[in-house]
Amino acid sequence: MSDTGARVAVITGAASGIGRGLAEYAASQGLRLVLGDIDAACLATVAEMLSERGAEVAWQLTDVSQPQHLETLRDLAVQRFGGVDLLFNNAGIMQTGLCWEVDAAKWQRMLDVNLNGVLNGIRSFMPLLLQQKRPAHVINTASLAGLINSPLLGPYNVTKQAVVAISETLHYELAMLDAPIIVSVLCPGPVASSIMESNSCIGDADARLDTLLGSRVRKGMRPLQLAQQVFAAIDEQRFWIFPHKFFKPALQRRLQSILDETNPVLQKAQE
Repeated sequence: MSDTGARVAVITGAASGIGRGLAEYAASQGLRLVLGDIDAACLATVAEMLSERGAEVAWQLTDVSQPQHLETLRDLAVQRFGGVDLLFNNAGIMQTGLCWEVDAAKWQRMLDVNLNGVLNGIRSFMPLLLQQKRPAHVINTASLAGLINSPLLGPYNVTKQAVVAISETLHYELAMLDAPIIVSVLCPGPVASSIMESNSCIGDADARLDTLLGSRVRKGMRPLQLAQQVFAAIDEQRFWIFPHKFFKPALQRRLQSILDETNPVLQKAQE
C-alpha cells in the first residue's frame, strides 16, 4: 500500500480476535482507524491502547445487525477523517448444534450478525465509497465454513457461505460499473479469538464440538499474524484471502463431487 498514512480503515468487531488484530496492524502501518464493536468497554480499551501508541482512533458502539449503527459509524468516519479507504465487515458470532435443534431465535441472531452485518455495512458505506471517486477496498470476513460444510455448524455454514456469495456478487457489480473499488473475502481457519464465547451449546454432541472447536480456536493463528497476511493480500488486490491452506484437498473433493454429481461423503475426523 502506498501513502498509508493518509488512509482510513473502518473495522467492525474490532474489540477482540481478528478485528483487534486488524486494528493493531493497521495502526502500526500509520492508518487512521474507525472502530466498531458491540462490546463498548473492550472497544474503548483497544482504542485507548492504540491511541497511546500514536494512532488516530475514533470508535463507536456498533451492533452490526442494526443498519442505523453502521450509518452512524460511516458518519463518524466522514466527520473525523473525511472519508473511508478500507472497510472491514468483520463482526461475527458462532452457533453450533443440530440444525433442527437450533431454535428460530438463534438462527435469526446468526443471520442478523454474520450475514446482515455485512449487508448493512455494504449498504451504508458503498454509496460513500462510490461518491469519493477514488480507490477503496472492501474486505468481508467469511470463513473456511464459507467453502466447506461440516455437521453441527449449520447456522455458521449458511451465513458464511452467504458472505462469500455477496462478496463475489459485489465484486462483479463493481467491475460492471468500472468502479475503482476492490473487494476481498477473508476465509480463515482457526484464529485465536473469543468467538466461542458467543456459542450456546444445545446437546451432548454440540457440547463435544464446542470443546473441540474451543481447543482449536485457542491454538489458532494469532490475530496479528493473520492481519499481516490480510494486508499483504490487500496490497496485491486479491479477492480470495486464505490464511490457512490445509483446507484445499477437502475443497477439491467437494468441487469434484459436485462436478461428478456424486453424494457428499462425511469425512472421518482423522482425515
